[in-house]
Amino acid sequence: MLTYPFNFHFTSAIVCRVATSLKDAALYQREIREVINIEKARRQHQDYIATLRKLGLDVIELPADESLPEGVFVEDTAVICDGIALMCRPGIPGRLKEVDIIRTILKREGLIIIDIEDPLATIDGGDVLFTGREFFVGLSKTTNMAGAKAVASAFPEYPVTLLRVKKGTHLKNFVTMIGMDTMAIGGSCIAKDLLRQMEENSEYKSYKTITLNDDPPANCLWINGTVLHLPYDQRYGESIRILTNRMGPTASHTELSNSEFSKIDCVISSRCLLFNRPKDNKNTDR
Repeated sequence: MLTYPFNFHFTSAIVCRVATSLKDAALYQREIREVINIEKARRQHQDYIATLRKLGLDVIELPADESLPEGVFVEDTAVICDGIALMCRPGIPGRLKEVDIIRTILKREGLIIIDIEDPLATIDGGDVLFTGREFFVGLSKTTNMAGAKAVASAFPEYPVTLLRVKKGTHLKNFVTMIGMDTMAIGGSCIAKDLLRQMEENSEYKSYKTITLNDDPPANCLWINGTVLHLPYDQRYGESIRILTNRMGPTASHTELSNSEFSKIDCVISSRCLLFNRPKDNKNTDR
């Protein structure tokens, strides 16, 4: 294991543009009644991509594929650590083509590819939280025990702690890393139960937690020294105030709008797949 931790510095990100088909497919697959404004979602996503580039990431931007309505949520396709990419098996079977596309890109970028052999395994990347010391894997409606075992097999040098997500979508809808050994966690009963499980079962007992009033603001992205989080607004203003105050006055942080994607329970972290390109990979073909 690394001495401290993984520093959450990344060289690269994969993103995918927003397909028009997301609007209808999301309503059908997720039983959500709010209608997504696709043009607004695209504007929010372009701001998101621009922010990633400002943080020094080489962003690989994939075109929208109308046959893959949820393709914008690339986080679910792989779990990447230390130059190894475990290719996921999303809980929605129709998303397997997304995994095939991302596999091709990651292989081209020089990462070691591991595929899950168990045909009964399901796992979404949004259910996997890497802390730099261990993996937390949420057992949810999209990730089962066989999927969690695949994480342990792919990354044997790190402990894997299993957490049962009682409701909701993904583990990272409730908790994310925002600094070295520091997590933001939501205020719901589900989030509090996840925190209890982490405290009871984790091999590492010194994590700091910042508990917020609401769950959505607990999903952040800590990239290259900057925390990306939801805007300070009327709905989540108090949670964002708690988050930024607890991070301290010298912390670097940036707001990202997510209103359209939140209508289908998709969070900030879901729209990019972060990785480090191996140093000996000279391929610059895009």
